[in-house]
Amino acid sequence: MKPSPMVWTGRVLTGLFALFMLGASIAPKLMGMPVAADALIPLGWSAEWVLPIGLMELGFVILYLYPRTSVLGAVMMTGLLGGAMASQVRVDAPLFSHQLFGLYLGLVMWGGLWLRDPALRALFPFRRV
Repeated sequence: MKPSPMVWTGRVLTGLFALFMLGASIAPKLMGMPVAADALIPLGWSAEWVLPIGLMELGFVILYLYPRTSVLGAVMMTGLLGGAMASQVRVDAPLFSHQLFGLYLGLVMWGGLWLRDPALRALFPFRRV
């Protein structure tokens, strides 16, 4: 059966989310780039947390990309994004560019999953009133 345009849109959103996470967050952390520690230290995190956070992000993205564990990966990534948002709130970072950035990522992540997974669409249907 040929996938619908909705499923393809979900796959594109999923791919964009995964590529963004890999390129902008996971790779700098796993490669030990100074920018990763420089981003965490002002938030009150020790530089020793860079690698463990990068490994968690990588694991969650892998779970998210594998169809059988995609919902588990999305739930776990949502928890991580919530923690990132809480860290930004704690240091009173700018609202729309920093504090809500995790929300934007979460919407893309869950939107991609919802569009490509019929079981998730059945669980959370879009209804017109």
